[in-house]
Amino acid sequence: QSCSTATYTANNNNKMVSDNTKIGTGLMFLGFTFLFLGILFLFDSTLLALGDILFLTGLTLTIGTSRTLRFFTRKDRIRGIVAFFGGVTLVLCRWPVVGMILQVYGLIYLFGQFFPIAAASLKDVPVVGTVFRHPSVEGFFSSFGRVAAGDRRAPV
Repeated sequence: QSCSTATYTANNNNKMVSDNTKIGTGLMFLGFTFLFLGILFLFDSTLLALGDILFLTGLTLTIGTSRTLRFFTRKDRIRGIVAFFGGVTLVLCRWPVVGMILQVYGLIYLFGQFFPIAAASLKDVPVVGTVFRHPSVEGFFSSFGRVAAGDRRAPV
């Protein structure tokens, strides 16, 4: 009886993760791994290009096609979008150093408001939390939340 009850509870759980989300998360992890290896191997353009493609594919599968298109077509984020995709294009054209600099700038511009939220969450982690509670680190991450152009919405 307990086995059937556990199966019933698992089947009726509304928080189950779809297969696309699982595959997308795996592809994003592979993308980050290839990006890390590409930087580690002195900006190897092949590894960086593969990491970019896997990351973008994983992002699309994780949050869905419509939300990805909506995120990358917002007018208030055009500077970050152009910088990010310009960086991807430069990496694909074998200009990895300049491409990665543009990608990092684009990601900071696109996800800058998320960094203070992530840093606040990491303050509660046992080992890493002491670093994120340091006043200079708090000041650094809180500077990402300030926007001169007015109030912007959350990244996704």
